Amino acid sequence: MKDHLIEKAARVLRGNWKEKFTIPCEGLYPFQWNWDAGFIAIGWAHVDMKKAKTEIRSLLSGQWSNGFIPQIIFHKESDSYYPGPEVHGAHRSPFYPKDIKTSGITQPPVLGFVLEETLRISNNKEIDFVKEVYDRVFDYSQYFYQYRDPESEGLVYICHNWEAGTDNTPVWDEVWKEMDSPDYDLPRKDNTHIDAENRPTNREYQHYIHLLELFKQWNYDDRLIAEKSPFLIQDPLFNAMLIASNQSLIRLGKQLGKHEQVDLLEQWTNMGIESFNRKLYDRERHAYVYYDLRNQKSLNYVSSSSFAPLFARIPSAERAKKMIETHFNTGEFSGKEQDFYLCASFDPTHERFDPKRYWRGPVWINLNWIVYRGCKRYGYESLAARIKADTIELIRDNGFYEYFDPRKEVQRSLGKGYGGNNFSWTAALLIDLLNETNKE
Repeated sequence: MKDHLIEKAARVLRGNWKEKFTIPCEGLYPFQWNWDAGFIAIGWAHVDMKKAKTEIRSLLSGQWSNGFIPQIIFHKESDSYYPGPEVHGAHRSPFYPKDIKTSGITQPPVLGFVLEETLRISNNKEIDFVKEVYDRVFDYSQYFYQYRDPESEGLVYICHNWEAGTDNTPVWDEVWKEMDSPDYDLPRKDNTHIDAENRPTNREYQHYIHLLELFKQWNYDDRLIAEKSPFLIQDPLFNAMLIASNQSLIRLGKQLGKHEQVDLLEQWTNMGIESFNRKLYDRERHAYVYYDLRNQKSLNYVSSSSFAPLFARIPSAERAKKMIETHFNTGEFSGKEQDFYLCASFDPTHERFDPKRYWRGPVWINLNWIVYRGCKRYGYESLAARIKADTIELIRDNGFYEYFDPRKEVQRSLGKGYGGNNFSWTAALLIDLLNETNKE
């Protein structure tokens, strides 16, 4: 069964391979996405190391001269996706690359730990590849502390909900209430591929596009964005991924003798962990939450992102224990009235929970992988085993979908997931879970 599932997953990756990069899935996502590419590279490393390295090189081909790596690299033309490069208008930035089109926003920075995972999977054979790309991945981390940390506290901001990776989480509802975005006519393409009830609403999309229009007015100048953007959030998932990537770059940098980079990474990481625990931990909810820099207030909602700090070893052992006891052992994310798959993307007990609509409740495989690895790092083997078993069951019984209903009875009656099918990171991370080469 294991080998059969791995082969099915590998076929998904091969089917989505486009000469030098992997699309998330056909039709819905025809380009290369930043954090998708990272997770996909981990899967490729198990089955075709050459493609894993090509995936990372292709992502780096869109890097800007200031170290920034965009959310989307438009390697080719396609009319099946909106918004395309002309709507993003990122070419207005003086740092924009000359020979390739990209978006002007980013995504959770996973590339540092992806590089370390790739080396580990290769049994240290790909150290020359790490040497080749290390400085560019370091530049990506450095970008955030130079341009996205206005209070010099080691916590960086996101300026668009797409940067969080959790596009329409109910957390952002608080921001949208304060935004008077125009009533744009949206030539959306996603709802022609996927049932609209599983996607963000048109009004949410109008907010998304309005932010891009503002960034274009400001020529994607980070100084102006920090000063004026109505969306300026310190996000626990984003910052946890950055810190985890820094930690990997520290270990790799020591191997490579990159002493100056390691010193900087250690300073940023230590400062970030201290600020993370001081500023983003909600003692009443026993979880990491979000901070609205624009309005100087916490957004006290619990989502799967709230547990990403486990992956980066941010909480103390005592704090991690309290988080897990509160949100898993007592049933909030397991479901109190019905049996749930772990891990829903938003608090199932909250009135805004929606188990079918994108990041407002469904299970996502990449967050499961992150939380699974985090639980293992703190020694919660039984919870980790449950997350792994739930993840495998969801994919085995329903297919390689983008996301899944957390309600077991509903999901089993559906027999399929939501969103795009033959989804690349679903396949890639299943391969990694089944191979279990990554020992904590």
